[in-house]
Amino acid sequence: MKKLKQKKAHANVGKRVKRVKRSSGLFIGPSFLGVMTFFVIPFIVIVYYAMVDNPISREFVFLDNFKNIINNAAFRQAVSNTAKFAGISVPLAVVLSLLLAILLESKIPFRSQFRTFFLSPMMVPVASVVLIWQVLFHYNGVVNDMIAVFGLGPIDWLKSDQGRIVLTILFLWKNLGYNMIIFMAALSSIPKDILEVAHMESATALQTFFHIKIRYLSSTILFVTIMSLINSFKVFREIYLLSGDYPFDSIYMLQTFMNNTFRNLDYQKLSSAAVLMSIVMVVIIGLLFIVENYFGKDVEG
Repeated sequence: MKKLKQKKAHANVGKRVKRVKRSSGLFIGPSFLGVMTFFVIPFIVIVYYAMVDNPISREFVFLDNFKNIINNAAFRQAVSNTAKFAGISVPLAVVLSLLLAILLESKIPFRSQFRTFFLSPMMVPVASVVLIWQVLFHYNGVVNDMIAVFGLGPIDWLKSDQGRIVLTILFLWKNLGYNMIIFMAALSSIPKDILEVAHMESATALQTFFHIKIRYLSSTILFVTIMSLINSFKVFREIYLLSGDYPFDSIYMLQTFMNNTFRNLDYQKLSSAAVLMSIVMVVIIGLLFIVENYFGKDVEG
């Protein structure tokens, strides 16, 4: 009798598991179809276009398009500018937003006002922001009037190598507030008892920060870094509004190159550039996950 009851119980459990799997599949199904339709299948089509000579004859050329795009001078310049911009702006966005979060976490006066000030760029349209930046950094603009006080000559900010500085400041102004709020939420979730023990053990503020807070913030730092990296690849709107289709060489980015290639209907060049950019992004994000796993594994354990 016991064995029979056990068999029936196992059968009932198996039926419940199957029902749960079916219901889970029904709930996940629409999202899965959406991801396949709008992300996976288009990417497969892009890979296909990157390996044929043109959309009409569709002759398979394997890696020839990738070789051509790598040898393209405009593509190499766009990659170099994008790498330099991301290499400067992303670390600054992460470090400055973390420092601001720590500053606002302490009991300083006008905390709410500071928080509102840094979040306000998220509510301002990009076109309005760019208009202000054009006024500030024009050859006859406010910034040149300010540096003239110190005896410095005017700089053509948007048509010189200093254009990258203007773009970096604009990027930081737009993204620091969002990153800061994420860090503030993460800082508030650090166990208070661990911080109290560190204080009782006479740990300095720097020791507490580097040995405790950074460990608990590792996953948040990873998330903020990835989001900032993605946003650094999405500055095309700002560049386009500042300088048009063909900006100065220092701010000619990958998205500018890809936009101009799309306007010329050069699908092979565009697809090859997109595939290469995707591979690089996957490698960078994978390395970031490895680093985060190394520094955060003891916290998770």
